[in-house]
Amino acid sequence: MSRSRSDSKRGSIPSMETTGDALTEETVIVVLGASGDLAQKKTFPALFALYQQGYLPKDVHIVGYARTKMDLDEFYRRETKYIKKNENDVELAKTFDAKLSGFKKISSYISGQYDTDEGFQELREHLEKLENERSGSKSPRNRVFYMALPPPSSPSSPRPFGKDLESSREMMTALKAEWAENETYRIDHYLGKEMIKNMLVLRFGNVFLDACMNRNFISNVQITFKEPFGTEGRGGYFDEFGIIRDVCQNHLMQTLSVLAMERPVSFSAEDIRDEKVKVLRCIPPIDKKDVLLGQYVATGDKPGYLDDDTVPKGSHCPTFAAMVLWVNNPRWEGVPFIMKAGKALNESKVEVRVQFKDATSGIFNDIARNELVLRVQPSEAVYMKMNSKLPGFQTRAVTTELDLTYKKRFTDARIPQAYEALILDALKGDHSNFVRDDELDVAWKIFTPILHWIDGKQGEAPNPEPYAYGSRGPKLIDEFSSRYGYKRTEDDYTWPQTSVEQVEKASL
Repeated sequence: MSRSRSDSKRGSIPSMETTGDALTEETVIVVLGASGDLAQKKTFPALFALYQQGYLPKDVHIVGYARTKMDLDEFYRRETKYIKKNENDVELAKTFDAKLSGFKKISSYISGQYDTDEGFQELREHLEKLENERSGSKSPRNRVFYMALPPPSSPSSPRPFGKDLESSREMMTALKAEWAENETYRIDHYLGKEMIKNMLVLRFGNVFLDACMNRNFISNVQITFKEPFGTEGRGGYFDEFGIIRDVCQNHLMQTLSVLAMERPVSFSAEDIRDEKVKVLRCIPPIDKKDVLLGQYVATGDKPGYLDDDTVPKGSHCPTFAAMVLWVNNPRWEGVPFIMKAGKALNESKVEVRVQFKDATSGIFNDIARNELVLRVQPSEAVYMKMNSKLPGFQTRAVTTELDLTYKKRFTDARIPQAYEALILDALKGDHSNFVRDDELDVAWKIFTPILHWIDGKQGEAPNPEPYAYGSRGPKLIDEFSSRYGYKRTEDDYTWPQTSVEQVEKASL
């Protein structure tokens, strides 16, 4: 995503300084790739949610641009296809139909190619016409370009940004030819998720948490991403990138950097991003001995990865990856950050699990470890696994929890979707939750060597371990995690507040 003003010296896509918390009036939002899945499923619903609640700038206009030839009625159908009325929010439900009609009225569409000038010339003429009709030719032209484009179409794919360090730098060079860094908002939608944004407050707003988040108290940290479905006909795209590029290098790495960073000087964008870059620079490239790869196979009526007709025959692409990253600084040295991500697993879950060291032995015999768990999705929650005496005559320790389940505690709060939060941040000119160029560069330095090994650029590509569709992953996953100090709960402890009735024993 980029912001620009058309009254600068660079023509139709020039520069604009950020505007802090104030929304700039009379803004045009151009959605490039308007006919694609990302735009239809995420971008337009997010824009409508902001419009419905009155968060878009005054006199805003939305322009879709894509290669698909279609009239306005067809564009409106696609633009609103995934916008649903929320019956649980009575006030918003009352105005839904009127707001949806108004949303269409502020939207228009231009068809054109991405590799020729004609379509963009027509787009520029359309933008100038809209702007002249509103304010006249002398007013500043405030434009936001949202690039919801697939990799072949543009040097700004939604995810991931490049395939390795070299290709990422090529893409950054191409973008910098048109937009300055302060105009560029690189979206990693995990930075817009409520729990990731809450990490700064949890870490630095609670003395007891901040004091124990270091190598003296923490045994290991697990960052887990689980999907219960496979590629489902998207194997061609997925096989080009794999699970590490698709999830780990971007989403989970952002999660790690926010969790492990030092206290920023302030909540300003650059202070926060400075600390994220500092901690990433302390992480050496991932070693192949610290990696476990897997690829799902058929189970029952569920097809295996290689059964997908869109997947190249005999592909070695991993659909599961577990890897360990080490942060070599005084706070975290020696603490393994175990990153796990996989498709076709037993559940849908994204969480951070901080496991503390064992309690001092003596009066206790094999007492469970404390854990701080941050559930990113589904159903945001924070809970601390702790030991307590079981009520009664005997002194018996049992595992229980301090529980902050968002839906139970914040009953009247509406949690915005990640794209809603990020688009609003961009409109305000707030870079806090966007990826800076040097941050992206150092992240690719960490992952590129292991990716080249997996791609076969350093010799023969490794063979991923097979695992059954719907399982917890490769059979070696427990052995892998325990090798780095993780102790899995083996008792009957169940966290009772999860909406999906998930059991601790089923954790990846």
